[in-house]
Amino acid sequence: MRGPSALSLSRALTRRPHHLHHHHRALFTTRGQQLLAALLTSSPLNTPKRTYSTHPPNAKLNLPTDYSTTPLLCHTTTTALTNPELPPETRNGTTKRMNLFQAVNDALATALAEDESVLIFGEDVAFGGVFRCTGKLAETYGADRVFNTPLTEQGIMGFAIGAAAEGMRPVAEIQFADYVYPAFDQLVNEAAKYRYRDGACGRSAGGLTVRMPCGGVGHGALYHSQSPESLFTHIPGLRVVMPRSPLQAKGLLLAAIRSNDPVVFMEPKILYRAAVEQVPAGSYELPLSKAEVLKKGDDVTVVSYGQPLYKCMAALEQAERDLGVGVELIDLRTIYPWDKETVLKSVRKTGRCVVVHEAMVNAGVGAEVAAVIQEDAETFVRLEAPVARVAGWSIHTPLLYEQFNAPDVARIYDNIKKVLGF
Repeated sequence: MRGPSALSLSRALTRRPHHLHHHHRALFTTRGQQLLAALLTSSPLNTPKRTYSTHPPNAKLNLPTDYSTTPLLCHTTTTALTNPELPPETRNGTTKRMNLFQAVNDALATALAEDESVLIFGEDVAFGGVFRCTGKLAETYGADRVFNTPLTEQGIMGFAIGAAAEGMRPVAEIQFADYVYPAFDQLVNEAAKYRYRDGACGRSAGGLTVRMPCGGVGHGALYHSQSPESLFTHIPGLRVVMPRSPLQAKGLLLAAIRSNDPVVFMEPKILYRAAVEQVPAGSYELPLSKAEVLKKGDDVTVVSYGQPLYKCMAALEQAERDLGVGVELIDLRTIYPWDKETVLKSVRKTGRCVVVHEAMVNAGVGAEVAAVIQEDAETFVRLEAPVARVAGWSIHTPLLYEQFNAPDVARIYDNIKKVLGF
């Protein structure tokens, strides 16, 4: 007979003595208690373990993002209001400290207040939504403008397209980007084609905005972690936008709602509460299809969007310290149609480029950026190294190993080093 396991011994302590096996009764002697303590101390049950969502204690690069200090966020009113893209009346105004979901809520409230044609609907939005992005909007602006829908993504999208065709400005929420696929036909075959199909009759679905939380959070697994943006970048007639911060989210979302093109607005849900900064209190727009140079440099261009920008910043800061180089960081912001000129101008200067995104590497945004760079003759002749891509692997997102799938600081750092040493 095999000896008692640590688990059976620990369970034995809760039993009455006359119910125990002979080897369990020994636990009630002093010697037995000593043996149990030694066994439990050496048992795998008590071996110190690191949970999958934490970083290793000796990590040098893959440390948690410190959103309270990152230069990608405006931590003071002054830095927020000196943004040159803001209109003068906004730069002369005030700011409020917000996280990303609060900035989205502020943008939606602004749109509802300024334009009677704006409608907001989706699954649970009247209650505030899963991430509270629509909190209190129904109470403030009425149930006829902010309301719940049945659990049918294709129905939500079909209704939104019809409302947009009749002159409304609907903001439809898909609860998670992972759920958008039943609505894919409506977006691709109806919303994107409506203006072309209607021709001189003049109707379109241009007032449509579709919001959806996207990306990983560390434990989303198959159906709560996807980044399907590249699927929509294949479709003429749609704009695809992904903000990196609360200030950006408010301005880009207002621009999307007011634009006359259907916009797929993707919100990195890991940033909803993590990213906090000063956001202008007034109404403002930021330009669509215009990239932003976040940091200038002469030796390598890093192109990204959304949450990976924070990983990029950490990687390039370490690379600059270690290698004595200057790295330029560009946020695409709109990933279709994207700002080719800003990227090409930067790569002509640096001669090297690394593209980073969380979505799968195959047929992703990085592949498009790399192709455009090498197809442009003036940029191609300036290349000192092949364009590198750092992205999610071509796999489904695994629950336990999600952190190994998304780009991390070490992978970005290694690719910066690789293109410099080519």
